[in-house]
Order: sequence, then structure tokens, then C-alpha cells
Amino acid sequence: MSWRYIAQRTTTHDFLDWDVPFVAKSVPKRELNGPGLMQGTIGPEYMRLMAKPDGLPIITEWGTTLYAEYEGRIRWGGIVTRVRYEGQSMSIECAGYTAYPHGMPFVGPVIQSGAKIKQKWAYDGKDKNHDGYIDGSSPKKKMPPRPKDKLTPRWDAFDVVRHIWAHLQNYKRGALGVTLDKHDSGYLLGASDGDDPWNLLWWEIPDCGATIDDVMRLAKADYVERHAWDGTKEKMLHHIDLGTRRLGRTRSDLRFAQGENIIETATPQGQGDYYANNVYVLGKGSGKKTAHVRVVVDDKRLRRARVISRKSTANIKTLTAYGQSERARHSDMLTVPSIAVRQHPNAPLGSWALGDRILIQIEVPWIGELALWHRVVAEEIDPAAGVAVLSLTRADFYG
Repeated sequence: MSWRYIAQRTTTHDFLDWDVPFVAKSVPKRELNGPGLMQGTIGPEYMRLMAKPDGLPIITEWGTTLYAEYEGRIRWGGIVTRVRYEGQSMSIECAGYTAYPHGMPFVGPVIQSGAKIKQKWAYDGKDKNHDGYIDGSSPKKKMPPRPKDKLTPRWDAFDVVRHIWAHLQNYKRGALGVTLDKHDSGYLLGASDGDDPWNLLWWEIPDCGATIDDVMRLAKADYVERHAWDGTKEKMLHHIDLGTRRLGRTRSDLRFAQGENIIETATPQGQGDYYANNVYVLGKGSGKKTAHVRVVVDDKRLRRARVISRKSTANIKTLTAYGQSERARHSDMLTVPSIAVRQHPNAPLGSWALGDRILIQIEVPWIGELALWHRVVAEEIDPAAGVAVLSLTRADFYG
């Protein structure tokens, strides 16, 4: 069997070519919390690039979706985002559907999560001298207590993600057919007392993709996109899995060991200039009134500081959580960036899932044997060669 590449018009979902002569630079890459990518070329002999009835060539930036199929299964799908002409060849770059919201402005219905709404009061402006009595009353009558402010309902993080996707797909040329999981994350945006509301306001022109990423980080949750045939193999389904907290699980049932199924290992790395043991988080506000926190670990090393900005919130608890997560990412923990594994009974190709925590057992010069838990954050599986490349991060980096 070999790979087959299928072209579809992104906006109308019409299939344009069932066997595009696409030469991939490498196998497609699937990502956790990202769109993944596929790159390759098409030669000059591809005369079917003539314009279709809609007036567009088959391969069109932001107009064509390419699918990579192997043995009848869709291994990857994404939008052609860049076309370049190099000599007689066409160079093509594709990104998954979750790349689409990035750079797109949100101009839809606003969200105010946990915001205070001041209630109308019949006595507004009737105590102009602020003496606590109703102006002109005789005998003097005390001002009644003001009714408490009401709070807008608090939105679950996943509801916001679905709201943004629904907004994007509500346009004629934006209906990608993407569906999302319907369950909640359990994380409600905005403070319960109304002192730190979370807002999505079209007049602030927020970026849809950046907002989705921010909300997912607040919820400490993951997403993965996938594409598959429907039961008739006449329609392509596009879905985004939303993980309550972190996707994946600890895979004690799989073994990844050098000399067995690990055939190549990227050089383990420390953090270098990326290392930091002090993290300052700047929140909402300006000048001296800027909300801020400092997250520090005393590891007996020279102080190294990093500053991050999270202007969407002034909530100290939320800012601290951001700081702790960032501090973990900048720790001195040794990381194996990637491994190449071969088909093996210890871990058959595709037996893991993006987000899974796997134990890597390798030997490192000058250090010796290591057994480190990592998360699978990207995969490039080549079933024809029986090899997969897994991109990894330390499992300790995640809360």
C-alpha cells in the first residue's frame, strides 16, 4: 500500500481530485493543542491544476483541503495555507483546521462571564448632599439600602471555545463543518464575586485563535483535531476532541526503551537561556495599579527571571496559576525532545494517543541510564516504513 492524497474544495466540500500527485517532504505531523502540518511538492506534469467551474485552481491557498490517506484511513487533513513556485515545481504547505481561527477577529455576540450588572434603583440621585436621607423628604426619611448588583452567568471554558467556532462557521465562506465535543471543562471563567469578569467583546477585536488558546490554558485542558470518512466514504468528518483537564493517560502498558523499539533519540537538553527560577506575571491594570504576582523557586542557583503578560485578568489566583505553569516550563529538568521508534510488540505503531504519558528509557553519554516520563505532543507515523517520530515534553511541565 502507498499514501494517497485527496483534494477537496474547503468551502463547498466538493472533492476535486482523488489522487493528487503530491510528493510529501515527510509524513504528516499531528499535534496536541495545535494544527499540525504537511509539506510537499507537485511537479509540472500535473495538468489537472486547470481552474474548476468555481474559477479557482485545484490547489489554492485557503481554498483547498488536502487529505493524506493510507490503507483507507485518513491519517491527516488540513488546509493549503501557502503555495510557492520553485522552478517547475509547486511547493505546498498545509495546516490543520485548528489553524483557521488564528488571525481571525472575533466580531460576534459578546460574552460577559461573571460581570456585575448594576440594578436600577428608584432612589438614584435622591441624596445629592450624601447625608443618608432622601432629599426634600419631610419628615426626613432614610435612604433604603441599594439593591445588590446581579452577576452575569459564568461561562464554562469549553462553551467559549464552541461559541467562537460557531461564530467563525456562521459565515458563508467559513462553514468548515467542524464539530466539537459537547461536554464541559468544569472551569468557569471570571471570579465568583464579580470582581474579575472575563469578557469577549467584539469592539476590542480579539483574535479568535489566541482567545481559544488562552481559555484552554486557563482550564488546563487539551484539544486534538481529527478527520475521518463517514460510514459511506462520501463525506469527510472534522472533529475537535476537548479533554477535560489533560488529554491522554499514563501508559504503563507500553514500553519505550533504547535497543528495543527506540531506534534514534534527539540529544537530551536542559533549558539553557530558557531556564528561569523567578517568574513575574503582569495582569490587568496600568501603572502602579497593575495586578501582578511573583512565582519563585529557591533551587540554590543564580536568580534568572522571566516576565509574562496576562492582561485578561486581575485575579491573583489565576495569575499565580499562570506563573506556576510558566515556571515549570522554564525549570532545569532534562528533556528528550523527540524519539524515533519502530514497530514493536512493546508499543505497536499508533497504540499511544496524543497527550499520553510514556516512560522513556535511554542511555545518555556522561549521565548514564535515564528513565523519564514524557508526554506525546506530536507524532509523525509512517506505516509504510513501520517507523514513527514522537515529539515529547516532560510530563512534569503540566499541572
